Amino acid sequence: MKLTVIGTGYVGLVTGACFAEMGNTVTCVDVDVRKIENLHKGILPIYEPGLEPVVINNYKQGRLRFATSLDDPMSLEGNVFLIAVGTPPGEDGSADLQYVLAAARDIGRRISGYSIVVDKSTVPVGTADKVRAAIQDELKKRSLQVPFDVVSNPEFLKEGAAVEDFMKPDRVVIGTDSDKVRAVMHDLYAPFMRNRERIFFMGVKEAEMTKYAGNAMLATKISFMNEISNLCDRMGVDVESVRHGIGSDSRIGYSFIYPGAGYGGSCFPKDVKALVRMAHEQNFDPLVLNAVEARNEAQKYVLSGKIIKRFGTDLRNHVFGLWGLAFKPGTDDMREAPSRVLLEELLGAGARVKAHDPVAMPAAQRELPAEWFSSGRLELVPQQYDTLSGADALILVTEWKPFRHPDFDRIRKLLKQPVIFDGRNQYDPATLRAAGFEYTGIGR
Repeated sequence: MKLTVIGTGYVGLVTGACFAEMGNTVTCVDVDVRKIENLHKGILPIYEPGLEPVVINNYKQGRLRFATSLDDPMSLEGNVFLIAVGTPPGEDGSADLQYVLAAARDIGRRISGYSIVVDKSTVPVGTADKVRAAIQDELKKRSLQVPFDVVSNPEFLKEGAAVEDFMKPDRVVIGTDSDKVRAVMHDLYAPFMRNRERIFFMGVKEAEMTKYAGNAMLATKISFMNEISNLCDRMGVDVESVRHGIGSDSRIGYSFIYPGAGYGGSCFPKDVKALVRMAHEQNFDPLVLNAVEARNEAQKYVLSGKIIKRFGTDLRNHVFGLWGLAFKPGTDDMREAPSRVLLEELLGAGARVKAHDPVAMPAAQRELPAEWFSSGRLELVPQQYDTLSGADALILVTEWKPFRHPDFDRIRKLLKQPVIFDGRNQYDPATLRAAGFEYTGIGR
């Protein structure tokens, strides 16, 4: 099958590369000329484990191609267009659809035969109708009557495991009322269903809502467990035992019930806000979603609050070693990362921070305030242990694998005082305290 994917960001590039891996011919289109030039050179715009070899191999084999416009003839060879552009949050929390609708208009200006337009971007309920109207408006301008269908096919990819998620999906949700589209989309995803059928067909609006409801449910589990961890802190209860106790209940499960410094990234914060906005537009007060969002925002200040409680509000004479900048391991994504709030609080109190992340330091250099670096208050350190020399404490924010079982003897020798703040509950408090460390976790 010949496909055109519009957008080479996180969703678009993974989607295009994985479809190409299954033998399809895929053209990825992006208006960012530099990004496309880099992709031709094998330079990816994102870090995602396992993605680079898939992109490079399929590009060399001619199954994955890159273009800067739908005017490129190869982008119009097929009749399936997948829109995978960004939907950033607006000031009111609603999803900004300008890039989705721009892509729809571009399609409407160029198609000449039956086409299937697939919304891969995370979009609010009713977006398919807007995409359909945008395409139809462009066709009218051309005095053409071209049949087309608009499909909702939301992505369910975890950053850090996106390639595996795409190749072995838990589910594929397809929203359409057309038997013809069902057949085409089933054929497209059939290679990913060798073991068992995991395609769910439903209405377009139902598919749009499924994406938001799924992310909101996961965010709810995280915020709930963070709320319990704060209560445990105040009552002298070890939340880790509680986590095991409730996770063993098959109705709850162990996924997404790890207390920590709050969720971040490109999906959960944005999607919860967008769902809240959708509720307000329907004159409905989303009490649970409001609480999920409020707890997460508050949770991002818990770790800095513990540090300030220990060292005081004036941190001008203190240095901290920080492990982890990305919002989660396996990605360089700094969007809504808890580390940003922590750094703002510590640096604002006068502290100096030496930080290390296995992947996200280039992104941090680009995205964090330049003044933090120029003032010397924030230093990015290539080696994780070098962050600790002369530091008052180690702060763990992102649970990268190299941080999970470190050399604690070495850590104790490097620190000015053996103090650890564990923002992900990675370490055993009893073991560290027996080794002479002062340990502070989340709800422990």
